[in-house]
Amino acid sequence: MPRCVKTIVVLLSLLIIPAAVNAQSTASIVGTAKDASGAVLPGVVVEVSSPVLIEKTRSVVTNGVGQYSIESLRPGTYTVTFTLTGFSVVKREGIELSGSFIATVNADMKVGGVAETVTVSGESPIVDVTSARTQEVISGETVSSIPTSRQYGGLIALVPAINVQGNDVGGAQGGIFNVFQVHGGRRNEGQVQVDGMSAGYQGMGVSSYVTEIGNAQEVVFTLAGGLGEAVTGGPQMNIVG
Repeated sequence: MPRCVKTIVVLLSLLIIPAAVNAQSTASIVGTAKDASGAVLPGVVVEVSSPVLIEKTRSVVTNGVGQYSIESLRPGTYTVTFTLTGFSVVKREGIELSGSFIATVNADMKVGGVAETVTVSGESPIVDVTSARTQEVISGETVSSIPTSRQYGGLIALVPAINVQGNDVGGAQGGIFNVFQVHGGRRNEGQVQVDGMSAGYQGMGVSSYVTEIGNAQEVVFTLAGGLGEAVTGGPQMNIVG
């Protein structure tokens, strides 16, 4: 293979891989659209909207079995709207997303006029029924409020399941690395990520980047059930900016 072709392949890999990793580290909304009899409805336009989205809205269409999936959603509050010609519009508000949570939002659509909108009120889904992943999420409000250093090690100590070495809660030691593990694993298995991108093996000496968490929107700890982004069996700490 010519050298120029190899260079292009490498550059494309660097562009594609981060996007894939970040997609796995963000939340999703999935579900099924059905009619009043319980039959699935293909072709329903499902739109999610939120101030946290750069494009403000994002939409998909339900497949042949009435299912849909909208991925790579940043933490925040969302509204889900279901639209199909001949049926009343169904709107679900106040869907709270954080971490890699997968919220299941279904719609029961009734025959009605296009101008008619049915707003479904209820609590936001709090149980992820599609994944076995175990996570702890620390909100940006908590990060900015607690009296601790602005280094990632100051938050690791807040998660009961994680053991951390080299912790500098008060920030008196300056920028330091923290190694951490979970459930009796190896002490160098803990991984730090920034928006889903690996910041290097903390404690293994291959990264000189000490992550700052003071402006994080949220910090997500994955303790078990990690997917492709889990390069070790240890905990993953993802700092969402």
